[in-house]
Amino acid sequence: MTYLVPDMISATLGLAVYLLGAELNTQVGFLRRFNIPEPVSGGLVAALAMLTLYLTTGISFEFEMETRDYLLVLFFAAIGLNARFSDLITGGKPLALLLVLTLITIFAQNGIGMLGAVAFGFPAQSGVLFGSAALIGGHGTAIAWAPEVGAVTGLDGATELGVAVATLGLVLAALVGGPVAKHLVERNNLTPDRPTEELTVGVPTEDQRDPEITPIGLMRVMLYLHLAIILGYGANILISEAGLKLPLFVPCLIIAILIANLRSWMFPDAVPVSRTPALGLASEFALGAFLAMSLMSLQLWTIAELGVTILVVLVAQTAFTVVFVIYVLFPVMGSGYRAAVLAAGFGGFALGATPTAIANMTAVTKRYGPSPIAFIVLPLVSAFFVDIANAIVIQTIVNF
Repeated sequence: MTYLVPDMISATLGLAVYLLGAELNTQVGFLRRFNIPEPVSGGLVAALAMLTLYLTTGISFEFEMETRDYLLVLFFAAIGLNARFSDLITGGKPLALLLVLTLITIFAQNGIGMLGAVAFGFPAQSGVLFGSAALIGGHGTAIAWAPEVGAVTGLDGATELGVAVATLGLVLAALVGGPVAKHLVERNNLTPDRPTEELTVGVPTEDQRDPEITPIGLMRVMLYLHLAIILGYGANILISEAGLKLPLFVPCLIIAILIANLRSWMFPDAVPVSRTPALGLASEFALGAFLAMSLMSLQLWTIAELGVTILVVLVAQTAFTVVFVIYVLFPVMGSGYRAAVLAAGFGGFALGATPTAIANMTAVTKRYGPSPIAFIVLPLVSAFFVDIANAIVIQTIVNF
């Protein structure tokens, strides 16, 4: 039996799950040492509790998620307000390199997925559901492509398969980024290029009560965030009417970048909004609550019902991702601190979703120091490039 949980209760539970994760990270040294984000710690405990309830009683819950969707666009608007045109110019080369590495990952994931599918008796084309359609593409891409995969291959339950792979991938994504970054940072004694700069997301772990965060400052930040969302929403309508479909957070991110840079140019003496502790706090709240709500709503029993095949293939996918980010992405991106932060983010992005990647990078930067360009480069890759490249590759494989 499934019960529908109203949005307000879902949001409230999300806050409770986040605080549970914060307490777990305080009490369990392992979680802190390996940079596991607080919403991940709490969200996985909540998801496991839901799994136990379902297996013992058959009861499950479906959560309304309007507030979660709002928190996502609020978070990306905050990322945009922190961006400087100078950083975007500096990030041109890393952006290009990351695009190439992402394309390589898409091909590799589908190769591993197809090998796994054939080894366990699935049609070869269904390998995309063990690969980039569900992993680097996430739940939305898996659901979108599953009916076509099912129609071409005759595979029953293609949607359930894609959702299950995407779900477990999200869990793995939340767990691998922090340990990878810890390994790279501490093995190479890496430090930030600009250690005194404000964090893009959050406030430093050792300074959770920053005196510069005031009610007026926080209200000012929220005003500009909502202005970016309103204008981004309008821009998204125009983009849709032009025949191009983008996630809402993309135009919100772009509008926020324009607002931040035009404001500093037109009103250089205005009270700052970008790179302020108040903006860092607002972005961390939005991301933390979003991720806590996402993870607590995972239906882990869909994975259990589909058995060993998914686990074996995803162990292989995770092993590839870890090896790739340590021995390929890290040196290609320069072997510096920014490369280590991007490695944490790319691990979350390749196996899960952009918010998971940002959460991984946030946990790392809160501990070791800021890396603002990383927070611009990775969302741009995931927002503009992945869906197009992924669609071309998936379409080619499915129709082969």
